[in-house]
Amino acid sequence: MLSTKYNHGDERDYVDIQDHGLIGNLHTAAMISVDGSVESYCVPDFDSPSIFARILDKNKGGHFSIMPQIKCTAKQGYLPSSNVLATKFLSNEGVVSITDFLPRKKGHGGLHKTNHPLQNWLIRRVEVIRGSVPIRMECAPAFNYARDEHTTEFVNDDSISPLGSPQNKVVFRSKNLSMDLRYVVDSSLERQAPEHANKPIKSCAVKFEELDLREKGHLGLSATANFTLHEGNVVTFILRDLPHSPSRSNSLTENALLNEARSKEEEQEAVLRGASALRPKDDPLLTADLANELLEQTNDFWTSWINRSTYTGLWREAVHRSALALKLLTYEPTGAIVASPTFSLPEFIGGTRNWDYRASWIRDASFTLYALIRLGFTDEANAYMDFIYKRLEDKNPDGSLQIMYTIHGGRDLVEFELDHLDGHKGSKPVRVGNGAADHLQLDIYGELMDCIYLSNKFGRPIGYDVWVSIREMIEYVIRNYKRPDLSIWEVRSAPQNFVYSKVMMWVAIDRGLRLADKRSFPCPRRNEWLQTRDELYEEIMTKGWNKEKGYFGQSYENLDVLDASLLVMPLVFFACPTEPRFLATLRAIMKSPEQGGLTANNLVFRYDTTKAHDGVGGEEGMRAFSLTTLWAVEALGRAGKYEPDLLNKAVTVFEDFLGFGNHCGLFSEEISAAGEGLGNAVQGFTHVTLISAAYNLSRTLGHR
Repeated sequence: MLSTKYNHGDERDYVDIQDHGLIGNLHTAAMISVDGSVESYCVPDFDSPSIFARILDKNKGGHFSIMPQIKCTAKQGYLPSSNVLATKFLSNEGVVSITDFLPRKKGHGGLHKTNHPLQNWLIRRVEVIRGSVPIRMECAPAFNYARDEHTTEFVNDDSISPLGSPQNKVVFRSKNLSMDLRYVVDSSLERQAPEHANKPIKSCAVKFEELDLREKGHLGLSATANFTLHEGNVVTFILRDLPHSPSRSNSLTENALLNEARSKEEEQEAVLRGASALRPKDDPLLTADLANELLEQTNDFWTSWINRSTYTGLWREAVHRSALALKLLTYEPTGAIVASPTFSLPEFIGGTRNWDYRASWIRDASFTLYALIRLGFTDEANAYMDFIYKRLEDKNPDGSLQIMYTIHGGRDLVEFELDHLDGHKGSKPVRVGNGAADHLQLDIYGELMDCIYLSNKFGRPIGYDVWVSIREMIEYVIRNYKRPDLSIWEVRSAPQNFVYSKVMMWVAIDRGLRLADKRSFPCPRRNEWLQTRDELYEEIMTKGWNKEKGYFGQSYENLDVLDASLLVMPLVFFACPTEPRFLATLRAIMKSPEQGGLTANNLVFRYDTTKAHDGVGGEEGMRAFSLTTLWAVEALGRAGKYEPDLLNKAVTVFEDFLGFGNHCGLFSEEISAAGEGLGNAVQGFTHVTLISAAYNLSRTLGHR
């Protein structure tokens, strides 16, 4: 749990990427900063336009903040075994807690499709636990990546209980999306101890007011509320897209019998039941009971889901937090897993390496499936494979696949820049879409075939039609394995014969052969597959090996460049962990940059960009990759079965890496020399490799 000082009068600057928690509902996700602000939120899906993006432009990106108006210390963390986020502000005057979540229905935690009419609610529950605390709420949406104008209205809220006093809500209307902000007041003391019902409890009053931020670049009016909460006071704010069903005004409020009902508990309940029955399912009566029920159901959803995990090895807390993070990145309608719920967060502060990761990469497939299988989450694994198999059915005419797809399964990921946004801490451009979607990256077929092989072995066996699609894909690999490509790092320079891609194409053919043998599938060109696989192996060992320096090079053209992606060799069984050439490469990578290696402070860099120009531009800086560091852990651990010094090194590197997670146990794509999380967060690839590294290292150490 992160602890940070907060002064309400300070000018609000950018909050570091790592200083955020993440909430979600299996459709979209929101980043919440440690000072209580929604900094990134796209509605209704992960890849929809943002309504809050202050993390990319502190002035006009849009935000939804709730902050005490006193000097205090902020702490943030998840509820136990949950993705419900709690942010506490502590001071001498009092303590306030903000609980943030996107609601989920109570019940089975798997990936079963559910009728979830409240999925587009963002709920923020504010409670004072001790003392009295003045609070300021600001809701400043910026629709369509802060490009669309909107109107703001303060109107009577007809969705509240007819037994309460009238109150207003705020309605924001833009060209393509309309939302409203409501609230409900409650008392936690009365709920916890009924005897408090007869004791005087200080009330609180919330009143929405107009907030004009147009001088900062906003394209419509915002809303604010200043109020003071006392011990036991609870105010829950709900931001939602306007219901599709027509709302009915509550005529009961005009009924002369209502006054009498207010004094009789049984009649009150009858009135509420009647009022609720009149409303559509996507616009229920807003009561304190409903708000509390949604919190309880959402928390139960997450805890019941993670309790299905079969993992009992070491580092269980970190593994389960990674599993919960991975679940947050799941898009329930299709089973896709988004690489990250954020876009254009910089790999280097002030740099240009800012990409949109709100898509599903084929490359992530085998690693993701392996993690899900090892933890016992078969529902998610099967749903993910359904998404993958549908992409196989939609191959290009030549048998090839895109390297990534939208979470809906589409191909359109056109990249464009949002020049009006300043970028995180001035890191421009801000990009949406991904121009690498049509890159030739031949390694993806190895990850995909490894994924299919694992699924057939541990999950649901494949059928004949899928096998035919696989055969066509393997034939594509055989026709193209000699071509240069842009490989895993998605370089934007000239294609090369990257060794990583060659290894993964070997994996594709190898898994195809294994699958044919395991299932006795017809394989008319088995001999040609075998011959190509063996020729490719020999080619890698000759053309990819730097005899003078004694390690595998990044590409046939750049043998002098070390590349940490080659740590994957024993993980995909291209080489055994004791293969002398691999061990020499591993030891070379684990040296410091000053000694020609790629490791500093037990963190591993991808490659030396001063030697290998990737065509991206901008400064790379001293940044380690979470992914390659975790691959190093697993490679060291596997080799450590035979060389104890490497096993000890694996444990040390892994323990050190865990210390670079943020206060919520979440990881970004990269880590700066100063230990700061950079790049898009939360990154799924990092969390699946953490699960894999922990599982295999724990198994090597003798734990299951």
